[in-house]
Amino acid sequence: MDKDGSADVAERQRDRAAASARSLLLTVLGEFVLPRQGEVWTGTLVAALGALGVEEKSARQALARTAAEGLLASTRHGRRVRWSLTESADRLLREGTERIYGFMRKPHDWDGRWLVLTAGVPETQRQLRHRLRTRLTWLGLGSPAPGLWVVPEASKADAVRDVVRELELGDRAYAWTGTSADIGDTATLISAAWDLDDVEKRYLAFIERFEGTTVTTNREAFVSQVLLIQEWRRFPFLDPDLPAELLDHDWPGPRAAAVFHDLRNRLHRRAQAEWDQMDEDAASRT
Repeated sequence: MDKDGSADVAERQRDRAAASARSLLLTVLGEFVLPRQGEVWTGTLVAALGALGVEEKSARQALARTAAEGLLASTRHGRRVRWSLTESADRLLREGTERIYGFMRKPHDWDGRWLVLTAGVPETQRQLRHRLRTRLTWLGLGSPAPGLWVVPEASKADAVRDVVRELELGDRAYAWTGTSADIGDTATLISAAWDLDDVEKRYLAFIERFEGTTVTTNREAFVSQVLLIQEWRRFPFLDPDLPAELLDHDWPGPRAAAVFHDLRNRLHRRAQAEWDQMDEDAASRT
Protein backbone atom coordinates (compact mmCIF):
# COMPACT_ATOMS: atom_id res chain seq x y z
CA MET A 1 0.00 0.00 0.00
CA ASP A 2 1.38 3.45 -0.84
CA LYS A 3 1.81 6.26 1.68
CA ASP A 4 -1.37 8.02 0.62
CA GLY A 5 -3.32 4.78 1.04
CA SER A 6 -1.85 4.23 4.51
CA ALA A 7 -2.79 7.78 5.46
CA ASP A 8 -6.36 7.21 4.27
CA VAL A 9 -6.64 4.01 6.33
CA ALA A 10 -5.25 5.76 9.42
CA GLU A 11 -7.69 8.63 8.97
CA ARG A 12 -10.64 6.24 8.66
CA GLN A 13 -9.50 4.43 11.81
CA ARG A 14 -9.32 7.74 13.69
CA ASP A 15 -12.78 8.68 12.44
CA ARG A 16 -14.20 5.33 13.61
CA ALA A 17 -12.51 5.68 17.00
CA ALA A 18 -13.92 9.20 17.39
CA ALA A 19 -17.41 8.03 16.44
CA SER A 20 -17.16 5.12 18.87
CA ALA A 21 -16.01 7.40 21.71
CA ARG A 22 -18.85 9.82 21.05
CA SER A 23 -21.40 7.00 20.90
CA LEU A 24 -20.17 5.60 24.22
CA LEU A 25 -20.23 9.10 25.70
CA LEU A 26 -23.89 9.58 24.73
CA THR A 27 -24.79 6.24 26.30
CA VAL A 28 -22.99 7.17 29.51
CA LEU A 29 -24.71 10.58 29.57
CA GLY A 30 -28.12 8.98 29.14
CA GLU A 31 -27.61 6.18 31.66
CA PHE A 32 -25.69 7.94 34.43
CA VAL A 33 -25.69 11.72 34.00
CA LEU A 34 -29.30 12.36 32.97
CA PRO A 35 -30.75 10.75 36.15
CA ARG A 36 -28.40 12.91 38.31
CA GLN A 37 -29.60 16.42 37.45
CA GLY A 38 -27.53 16.33 34.23
CA GLU A 39 -24.21 17.45 35.71
CA VAL A 40 -20.82 15.71 35.79
CA TRP A 41 -17.09 16.38 36.20
CA THR A 42 -14.70 15.97 33.28
CA GLY A 43 -12.70 13.52 35.35
CA THR A 44 -15.71 11.30 35.88
CA LEU A 45 -16.41 11.06 32.16
CA VAL A 46 -12.76 10.48 31.29
CA ALA A 47 -12.57 7.70 33.90
CA ALA A 48 -15.83 6.15 32.69
CA LEU A 49 -14.74 6.14 29.05
CA GLY A 50 -11.33 4.84 30.13
CA ALA A 51 -13.02 1.85 31.75
CA LEU A 52 -14.62 1.23 28.34
CA GLY A 53 -11.26 1.25 26.57
CA VAL A 54 -11.28 4.86 25.29
CA GLU A 55 -7.97 6.70 25.62
CA GLU A 56 -8.00 9.98 27.52
CA LYS A 57 -7.21 12.05 24.43
CA SER A 58 -10.11 10.49 22.52
CA ALA A 59 -12.41 10.95 25.51
CA ARG A 60 -11.60 14.67 25.73
CA GLN A 61 -12.05 15.06 21.98
CA ALA A 62 -15.47 13.38 22.21
CA LEU A 63 -16.41 15.78 25.00
CA ALA A 64 -15.29 18.80 22.96
CA ARG A 65 -17.19 17.64 19.87
CA THR A 66 -20.34 16.92 21.84
CA ALA A 67 -20.13 20.38 23.39
CA ALA A 68 -19.59 21.92 19.94
CA GLU A 69 -22.82 20.23 18.84
CA GLY A 70 -24.66 22.12 21.55
CA LEU A 71 -25.32 19.13 23.81
CA LEU A 72 -23.00 20.05 26.69
CA ALA A 73 -22.16 23.30 28.46
CA SER A 74 -19.13 23.75 30.72
CA THR A 75 -18.53 25.66 33.94
CA ARG A 76 -15.06 26.06 35.39
CA HIS A 77 -14.50 25.42 39.10
CA GLY A 78 -10.89 26.41 39.70
CA ARG A 79 -8.80 23.96 37.69
CA ARG A 80 -11.69 21.59 37.12
CA VAL A 81 -14.57 21.66 34.64
CA ARG A 82 -18.11 20.58 35.33
CA TRP A 83 -20.38 19.76 32.40
CA SER A 84 -24.15 20.10 32.25
CA LEU A 85 -26.61 18.80 29.70
CA THR A 86 -28.17 21.47 27.54
CA GLU A 87 -31.88 21.62 26.88
CA SER A 88 -31.34 19.93 23.52
CA ALA A 89 -29.32 17.12 25.11
CA ASP A 90 -31.89 16.62 27.85
CA ARG A 91 -34.66 16.27 25.28
CA LEU A 92 -32.58 14.01 23.02
CA LEU A 93 -31.53 11.68 25.83
CA ARG A 94 -35.00 11.48 27.38
CA GLU A 95 -36.54 10.60 24.01
CA GLY A 96 -33.81 8.04 23.43
CA THR A 97 -34.23 6.50 26.87
CA GLU A 98 -37.98 6.19 26.41
CA ARG A 99 -37.57 4.59 23.01
CA ILE A 100 -34.80 2.20 24.08
CA TYR A 101 -36.53 0.98 27.22
CA GLY A 102 -40.03 0.99 25.76
CA PHE A 103 -39.07 -0.78 22.54
CA MET A 104 -40.66 -4.22 22.20
CA ARG A 105 -41.59 -4.08 25.89
CA LYS A 106 -44.96 -5.69 25.28
CA PRO A 107 -47.05 -7.12 22.41
CA HIS A 108 -49.36 -4.69 20.65
CA ASP A 109 -52.64 -5.28 18.87
CA TRP A 110 -52.87 -4.26 15.22
CA ASP A 111 -55.97 -2.69 13.70
CA GLY A 112 -54.83 -3.55 10.15
CA ARG A 113 -54.05 0.07 9.22
CA TRP A 114 -50.90 1.37 7.58
CA LEU A 115 -49.33 4.81 7.41
CA VAL A 116 -47.93 5.69 3.98
CA LEU A 117 -45.76 8.76 3.43
CA THR A 118 -44.27 10.27 0.29
CA ALA A 119 -41.52 12.86 0.72
CA GLY A 120 -39.57 14.24 -2.19
CA VAL A 121 -36.04 15.31 -1.28
CA PRO A 122 -33.58 15.59 -4.20
CA GLU A 123 -30.21 13.83 -4.19
CA THR A 124 -28.48 17.20 -4.04
CA GLN A 125 -29.86 17.82 -0.53
CA ARG A 126 -27.95 14.97 1.07
CA GLN A 127 -27.94 16.34 4.59
CA LEU A 128 -31.70 16.83 4.56
CA ARG A 129 -32.20 13.32 3.11
CA HIS A 130 -30.03 11.89 5.87
CA ARG A 131 -31.93 13.73 8.62
CA LEU A 132 -35.26 12.59 7.19
CA ARG A 133 -34.11 8.96 6.93
CA THR A 134 -32.70 9.01 10.46
CA ARG A 135 -35.85 10.45 12.00
CA LEU A 136 -38.25 8.19 10.09
CA THR A 137 -36.19 5.07 10.70
CA TRP A 138 -36.17 5.89 14.42
CA LEU A 139 -39.98 5.91 14.26
CA GLY A 140 -39.95 2.46 12.65
CA LEU A 141 -40.78 3.46 9.08
CA GLY A 142 -39.24 1.58 6.17
CA SER A 143 -38.67 2.68 2.59
CA PRO A 144 -39.64 0.10 -0.05
CA ALA A 145 -38.98 2.58 -2.90
CA PRO A 146 -37.29 6.00 -3.28
CA GLY A 147 -39.36 8.74 -1.67
CA LEU A 148 -41.87 6.26 -0.22
CA TRP A 149 -42.15 5.32 3.47
CA VAL A 150 -44.49 2.86 5.17
CA VAL A 151 -45.24 1.48 8.63
CA PRO A 152 -48.13 -0.74 9.80
CA GLU A 153 -49.02 1.66 12.62
CA ALA A 154 -51.36 4.51 11.74
CA SER A 155 -51.02 5.99 15.23
CA LYS A 156 -47.56 7.29 14.30
CA ALA A 157 -49.10 9.95 12.06
CA ASP A 158 -48.62 12.70 14.66
CA ALA A 159 -44.96 11.82 15.15
CA VAL A 160 -44.38 11.77 11.38
CA ARG A 161 -46.19 15.10 11.07
CA ASP A 162 -43.77 16.56 13.63
CA VAL A 163 -40.79 15.35 11.61
CA VAL A 164 -42.18 16.83 8.40
CA ARG A 165 -42.83 20.13 10.14
CA GLU A 166 -39.40 20.23 11.80
CA LEU A 167 -37.60 19.56 8.51
CA GLU A 168 -39.85 22.06 6.69
CA LEU A 169 -41.09 19.51 4.15
CA GLY A 170 -44.75 20.40 4.37
CA ASP A 171 -44.92 21.50 0.73
CA ARG A 172 -43.52 18.23 -0.64
CA ALA A 173 -44.68 15.51 1.76
CA TYR A 174 -48.05 13.73 1.79
CA ALA A 175 -49.36 10.93 3.97
CA TRP A 176 -52.34 8.60 4.18
CA THR A 177 -53.56 6.02 6.66
CA GLY A 178 -55.77 3.04 5.96
CA THR A 179 -55.98 -0.69 5.39
CA SER A 180 -54.35 -2.58 2.54
CA ALA A 181 -56.23 -2.70 -0.76
CA ASP A 182 -54.87 -6.24 -1.36
CA ILE A 183 -52.97 -5.15 -4.44
CA GLY A 184 -49.55 -6.76 -4.61
CA ASP A 185 -47.83 -9.01 -2.09
CA THR A 186 -47.42 -7.66 1.46
CA ALA A 187 -44.44 -9.95 2.13
CA THR A 188 -42.63 -8.45 -0.86
CA LEU A 189 -43.35 -4.93 0.42
CA ILE A 190 -41.99 -5.79 3.86
CA SER A 191 -38.88 -7.37 2.35
CA ALA A 192 -38.22 -4.23 0.31
CA ALA A 193 -38.81 -1.88 3.25
CA TRP A 194 -36.79 -3.67 5.95
CA ASP A 195 -33.90 -6.16 5.95
CA LEU A 196 -35.49 -8.49 8.47
CA ASP A 197 -33.07 -11.34 7.74
CA ASP A 198 -30.22 -9.15 8.93
CA VAL A 199 -32.19 -7.94 11.96
CA GLU A 200 -32.95 -11.52 12.96
CA LYS A 201 -29.27 -12.46 12.78
CA ARG A 202 -28.44 -9.46 14.96
CA TYR A 203 -31.04 -10.47 17.54
CA LEU A 204 -29.67 -14.01 17.71
CA ALA A 205 -26.11 -12.67 18.07
CA PHE A 206 -27.30 -10.30 20.82
CA ILE A 207 -28.93 -13.19 22.71
CA GLU A 208 -25.82 -15.35 22.35
CA ARG A 209 -23.56 -12.55 23.58
CA PHE A 210 -25.56 -11.36 26.60
CA GLU A 211 -27.74 -14.23 27.80
CA GLY A 212 -26.27 -15.66 30.98
CA THR A 213 -23.79 -12.79 31.48
CA THR A 214 -22.40 -12.62 35.03
CA VAL A 215 -20.11 -10.07 36.70
CA THR A 216 -17.97 -10.20 39.81
CA THR A 217 -17.13 -6.51 40.37
CA ASN A 218 -18.88 -3.17 40.16
CA ARG A 219 -16.46 -2.15 37.38
CA GLU A 220 -17.49 -5.18 35.32
CA ALA A 221 -21.15 -4.33 35.94
CA PHE A 222 -20.60 -0.77 34.71
CA VAL A 223 -18.80 -1.86 31.55
CA SER A 224 -21.32 -4.61 30.83
CA GLN A 225 -24.29 -2.27 31.26
CA VAL A 226 -22.88 0.34 28.88
CA LEU A 227 -22.02 -2.28 26.25
CA LEU A 228 -25.48 -3.82 26.68
CA ILE A 229 -27.16 -0.45 26.04
CA GLN A 230 -24.81 0.19 23.11
CA GLU A 231 -25.94 -2.99 21.39
CA TRP A 232 -29.63 -2.72 22.23
CA ARG A 233 -30.03 0.92 21.20
CA ARG A 234 -29.49 -0.05 17.55
CA PHE A 235 -32.58 -2.24 17.32
CA PRO A 236 -35.21 0.55 17.31
CA PHE A 237 -33.47 1.81 14.15
CA LEU A 238 -33.42 -1.63 12.56
CA ASP A 239 -36.61 -3.40 13.60
CA PRO A 240 -40.04 -1.89 12.81
CA ASP A 241 -41.55 -4.13 15.52
CA LEU A 242 -44.09 -5.54 13.08
CA PRO A 243 -47.34 -6.99 14.40
CA ALA A 244 -47.43 -10.79 14.67
CA GLU A 245 -49.91 -10.93 11.77
CA LEU A 246 -47.16 -9.78 9.39
CA LEU A 247 -44.45 -12.19 10.57
CA ASP A 248 -44.23 -15.67 9.10
CA HIS A 249 -42.35 -17.33 12.00
CA ASP A 250 -41.43 -16.98 15.66
CA TRP A 251 -39.60 -13.65 15.81
CA PRO A 252 -36.58 -13.51 18.22
CA GLY A 253 -37.14 -9.83 19.11
CA PRO A 254 -39.24 -10.47 22.25
CA ARG A 255 -36.70 -13.00 23.53
CA ALA A 256 -33.86 -10.53 22.94
CA ALA A 257 -35.88 -7.84 24.76
CA ALA A 258 -36.33 -10.18 27.73
CA VAL A 259 -32.56 -10.79 27.82
CA PHE A 260 -31.92 -7.05 27.66
CA HIS A 261 -34.26 -6.06 30.49
CA ASP A 262 -33.28 -8.96 32.73
CA LEU A 263 -29.56 -8.27 32.44
CA ARG A 264 -29.94 -4.52 32.76
CA ASN A 265 -31.95 -4.98 35.96
CA ARG A 266 -29.29 -7.31 37.38
CA LEU A 267 -26.43 -4.94 36.51
CA HIS A 268 -28.06 -1.65 37.40
CA ARG A 269 -27.35 -1.33 41.13
CA ARG A 270 -23.68 -2.30 40.88
CA ALA A 271 -23.12 -0.19 37.75
CA GLN A 272 -24.58 2.85 39.48
CA ALA A 273 -22.36 2.22 42.51
CA GLU A 274 -19.29 2.16 40.26
CA TRP A 275 -20.35 5.43 38.64
CA ASP A 276 -20.83 7.06 42.05
CA GLN A 277 -17.33 5.92 43.05
CA MET A 278 -15.79 7.36 39.88
CA ASP A 279 -17.64 10.61 40.46
CA GLU A 280 -16.52 10.75 44.08
CA ASP A 281 -12.91 10.18 43.03
CA ALA A 282 -13.13 12.93 40.41
CA ALA A 283 -14.71 15.39 42.86
CA SER A 284 -11.94 14.80 45.41
CA ARG A 285 -9.13 15.66 43.00
CA THR A 286 -7.68 19.15 43.15
